[in-house]
Amino acid sequence: MEESHLLQVAEIENKCFSHPWSLKSLESELKNNGSHFYVSVEDDKVLGYIGMNVVVDEGYIFNVAVDENARKKGIGTALINTLVTFAKKNSLAFLTLEVRQSNENAIRLYSNAGFVKVGERKNYYSEPVENAILMTKYF
Repeated sequence: MEESHLLQVAEIENKCFSHPWSLKSLESELKNNGSHFYVSVEDDKVLGYIGMNVVVDEGYIFNVAVDENARKKGIGTALINTLVTFAKKNSLAFLTLEVRQSNENAIRLYSNAGFVKVGERKNYYSEPVENAILMTKYF
């Protein structure tokens, strides 16, 4: 991801999440050496993005989002696969993430990519209050 993508990523963030990251937060995280962002772009339009932090040999996925008009086209799968490839090339032990328990489409996406449920965080999300499912893919 490049700085030129930030405005479009922030728009997707605002559409997809009840507590979106601000443009300033995205910009700051993009400059973080431990963070890695990837975007799916078609005709100069960002269709989706994914971001993670790497701590030693662990990958923590903090955001995955696809524009609602670009869903069901394999973009989420491609973004996840990009991080899986990165993780393998960089000898990460695992990738992990949190997902709303009601987000069945995302849970299915992660399960199909080899992530397994490893735990739950009670009342983790707000608006609405909801549990987070913790999912991890081990290498």
